[in-house]
Amino acid sequence: MHIIVLGAGLVGGPMAIDLAADGAHRVTVADISENALSRLDGTSGIETVQADLSDPATINRIIAPAHMVINAVPGFMGFAALKTIIEAKKNVVDIAFCPEDPFTLDDLAKENGVTAVVDCGVAPGMSNMLMSYSHSQLDKTDSAIIYVGGLPEIRQWPYEYKAVFSPIDVIEEYTRPAFYMENGALVERPALSDPEYIDFPGIGTLEAFNTDGLRSLYKNLKIPNMKEKTLRYPGHIEKMIMLRESGFFDTEPVEINGVKIRPVDMTAKLLFPMWKLNKGEVDLTLMQIVVQGEKDGKRTCFTWDMFDRYDPVTKVHSMARTTGYTATVTARMLLEGLFTEKGVIAPETIGARADCMNFILKGLADRGVVYKESVEEI
Repeated sequence: MHIIVLGAGLVGGPMAIDLAADGAHRVTVADISENALSRLDGTSGIETVQADLSDPATINRIIAPAHMVINAVPGFMGFAALKTIIEAKKNVVDIAFCPEDPFTLDDLAKENGVTAVVDCGVAPGMSNMLMSYSHSQLDKTDSAIIYVGGLPEIRQWPYEYKAVFSPIDVIEEYTRPAFYMENGALVERPALSDPEYIDFPGIGTLEAFNTDGLRSLYKNLKIPNMKEKTLRYPGHIEKMIMLRESGFFDTEPVEINGVKIRPVDMTAKLLFPMWKLNKGEVDLTLMQIVVQGEKDGKRTCFTWDMFDRYDPVTKVHSMARTTGYTATVTARMLLEGLFTEKGVIAPETIGARADCMNFILKGLADRGVVYKESVEEI
């Protein structure tokens, strides 16, 4: 099988390596950055193509021979790339997390006989699948909450944060409104709102805040109380709110000495050197999902815990492992014909099927990303 990966960044590159590792697939990676592609030089089973992926004609040319496409372009390019892939009648697993609604492409995907699994990272992605999986095992679900975050092991002032994604995509978390369900009603709140402190063994106290991580969950799962919160080291919320409210994340251009510039572009340019995860730096990813309801007349709580670290052997950062390997295992699941539904597919649709979840959980565990389930009566 020929798999095309669009994007060779700190997640796209490890995905390509993972897909090529078993020798069962031919893998091609495309990116505009020669530097990003150079990190894959000498990797067996991988070909690279330097190309501008903002051009639909270029994408069409690159994916023409593909049996499967992984869309790992930045979020602001994600929707256009996804539309082009679907129009080309190629099955796709998408981790671009575009701000647009990908489900507006559902009819197009069905017309073209395409399976397009979107938001297929760690969160959204595995968080959706596991919430749906637990929800499907309960007779009635009352509440579900997701706590998730990627952090550097070493805390460095002033931000105590590092990212494998582009700063522009991270900033989206701090500007895009958050939606959650409360007593059966949809609530809209600003990002970074409703802070709370939570203790995690082995890490300490972290702060959690609202982000737009539920995505499709509040539409597809009938759970009256449902939230997703992002985790950071204490103090991060205040810094991000200060930048946001001061206009540093604004997208409307301002004129400085006769030159127009978007404040968010300047901010991203300045933050990138401080937020960039450098080679060998250790990062952590943790997620906890708690789903409560009734089963066989008894109050029951399902809890999923995941704690992952940078792999010093493969030299793959944890956020790339947890995000990227979710996508590569899902792609393998599609290639093996385990899931064949057409259309734009939310991760929770996959999570409702035990056979699919067993495949994905095993595939991730084989790569050292382990989700531990506990079930208790409460």
